[in-house]
Amino acid sequence: MVTSASKKATPAARKPATAPGRTAIAKPAARPATKTAKKVAAPKKVKVVRDSFSMPQDDYALIAKLKEKAQTAGLPVKKSALLRAGLQLLDKSSALQLKRVISGLTPIKTGRPKKH
Repeated sequence: MVTSASKKATPAARKPATAPGRTAIAKPAARPATKTAKKVAAPKKVKVVRDSFSMPQDDYALIAKLKEKAQTAGLPVKKSALLRAGLQLLDKSSALQLKRVISGLTPIKTGRPKKH
């Protein structure tokens, strides 16, 4: 039978004592949050868009040539980085320069090639 006195006992009173000869090991206290350790805001992630396009073999070979040129200069680069760099350069050019470059391109048929 449980008496009402044992129900009112504090939780510490209910805990069994440690075995004789053993001492209780104190747990390390949680580290207090310091005001100087604030989280640094992570840079906003840029959304990446996947796309496909067609280009003449000569232009594709030019990508390989530019990759080799960058490698020789000690800068390993991927195809996508070269294309992005080209876009940045075109963005900085004048409308007349852009028109000249685009009009100098060989026109290609757009769309996917037919399967044989």
